[in-house]
Amino acid sequence: MTNMTNALKIDFVSDIVCPWCAIGLASLNTALERIGPAAQTEIAFHPFELNPNLPAAGQSQLEHITEKYGITADQARANREQIRARAAAVGFTMNRDDASLVYNTFDAHRLLAWAQERGAQAALKAALFTAYFTDGKNIADRDVLADIARQAGLDGMEAGAMLASDQFRQQVREEEALWVQRGINSVPAIVVNDRYLISGGQPPEVFEQQIRAILAGDVQG
Repeated sequence: MTNMTNALKIDFVSDIVCPWCAIGLASLNTALERIGPAAQTEIAFHPFELNPNLPAAGQSQLEHITEKYGITADQARANREQIRARAAAVGFTMNRDDASLVYNTFDAHRLLAWAQERGAQAALKAALFTAYFTDGKNIADRDVLADIARQAGLDGMEAGAMLASDQFRQQVREEEALWVQRGINSVPAIVVNDRYLISGGQPPEVFEQQIRAILAGDVQG
């Protein structure tokens, strides 16, 4: 038995410094474009910090990856090239190298929570991914974040004032804890209609197939 519906509520749990999250979002957007008006989609972005203890100054990506995953520098470089190719396949440019840094993302998540209230969360999320992966910007720097907000169509001065305050600190922490309690321990995690989980930076074809099945009521929750 099928239950046709075109309503899609998508919760996208991710971190800004997660390359597979950037790939996953690009793939998801491509899939939704292919599906077209058959899906009336509402996407909300939720925080997940892969490296909550990183200082604002950041850490060498090469050092960070080799330490965190116990791999060699050559293995880390090979993985980086594979990720670069996967990103290029979905139209996203990654300009990462040995000199690139990994940054703390807590303030960026606060900014996303602020942008959600202004209906500009999706634009800001895309701008943050581009700023970090393509342009190599320090997304832990509040002045940089305010400028990214401005580029996404938001008020840069208001963004800067918010970042200088304590606003959205508790909300981000509570939201992070909520998704962990719901069983999310890796990202990207894409939850559709509060029932269906699609994990990882999947190709557009995978997102399209699963979303079409959800729309047709052909999957089990």
